[in-house]
Amino acid sequence: MPRALTVAWLYVRIGAMNELQYRANFIVALFQALLALAVALVVLSLVYAHTTELNGWTEPQLLCLLGIQILMGGIINAVIQPNMERLMEEIGDGKLDHAITKPEDAQLLVSVRELRIWRTIDIITGAIVIGVGLTQLHRGLSPGDWLAFALLLVLGGVMLYCFLLILTTGAFWVVRMGFLPDLFEGVYQTGRWPIGIYPDWLRYSLTFLVPIGFAITVPAEALTARLQGNTVLLAIGFAIVLVTVSRWFWRRGLRRYSGASA
Repeated sequence: MPRALTVAWLYVRIGAMNELQYRANFIVALFQALLALAVALVVLSLVYAHTTELNGWTEPQLLCLLGIQILMGGIINAVIQPNMERLMEEIGDGKLDHAITKPEDAQLLVSVRELRIWRTIDIITGAIVIGVGLTQLHRGLSPGDWLAFALLLVLGGVMLYCFLLILTTGAFWVVRMGFLPDLFEGVYQTGRWPIGIYPDWLRYSLTFLVPIGFAITVPAEALTARLQGNTVLLAIGFAIVLVTVSRWFWRRGLRRYSGASA
C-alpha cells in the first residue's frame, strides 16, 4: 500500500505540472464553475420561493446537498473522468500496453495518470457552499457527525470510481463508448436533489444501479441530522461489493485485450 500511494502521488505531481503549463485554463474553469453555481442557486431560490420544504428538506439542508454534489463533481472531473477517458481511448487504439507491461498494478496506473488540476475549483466551491449551508442551519456538528460525513464522502467517491471503471471496461467488448461521459454527466445532475423526491424505481436505480444516492444524498444526511446507523453499514457493504465487482470486470476485460504488440 505505501508503494501504491507513492506511485499515485508521483503521477499526481506529473499531472499537476502538465496542467500548470496552461494557466489560462484556470480562468475558463473558474468561469464555468461560477456560472454553474449561479444557475444552481437561482433554481434553488425559485423552488423555495414557492415552498418551505422539499420532501422534508429545508433550503439550508438542500444547500449542503448541492455543495456535496458540486464537490464530488470536482473530484470526478479532476481525477476519475480524465483517467477513464484516457483508458477508453487506449483500449480502442491498442495503446494500453504502456500501462499493463509496467511492474506496478495496471488498474492503479490507469486510475491516476491524468489530473485536471483546474477542475479542483469545483471542490473548493462545493466546500464553500457546504459551509454556507451549515451556517444557515445554525446546528453544531459533533465529532461523530464529521467522522460519518468524511467516511461517507470517501465511500461515495470510491463507489462512483468503481461504477465508472465498470462502464469504461465495457470498451474491451464494445468499440465505441465515447458517449459514456456525456451520459454519466446527465445522470449525475439528478444528484442535485435528494433522491427521496424521485419515484421508487428511479430512487432505487440512483442508489444501487448508479450510486449517486450513496455518494451525495447520504453524506448530506450526515450533515443534516437525517442519517441512520444502518445506512452507514449499507454504504460500507455496497462499497465493498462495487470494489470487488469492478476489480473482476477489470481483470476479465484485460484477458480480452489485444494491443499494438499482439
